[in-house]
Amino acid sequence: MSAMRKALAQARLAPEDIGHVNAHATGTEVGDAAEAHAITRVFGRATVTAPKAALGHLFGAAGAVEALIAVLSAQHGRIPPTRNLSSTGVDPRIALDVVTEARQATPHAVLSNSFGFGGQNVSLVIAPSR
Repeated sequence: MSAMRKALAQARLAPEDIGHVNAHATGTEVGDAAEAHAITRVFGRATVTAPKAALGHLFGAAGAVEALIAVLSAQHGRIPPTRNLSSTGVDPRIALDVVTEARQATPHAVLSNSFGFGGQNVSLVIAPSR
């Protein structure tokens, strides 16, 4: 939660300025629930996508690849889907709008989360050039 709030502050943006969150979402029940809870505390019912469902976990490269996906999403106004998940498959305890089919959107700022072993937490705000 702290990393997301700091990223927003450094970007001088408010939570409502973010079009969607690119979640770290490793597909573990405990990890995904904790991240979903943190996202909800910062953004409320945010729109979220999780690229790992399509890519697998790329370990050290995961954050870089997901940041690139966020850049492309911000530039092109397209939110990629969370693959292999239907809207009925989302845990009802997760109060987020999980994207299960690609969506068009106006180009917007994206927040991308990446976490690592040992407590490494990074949140990047990526916005299209103005």
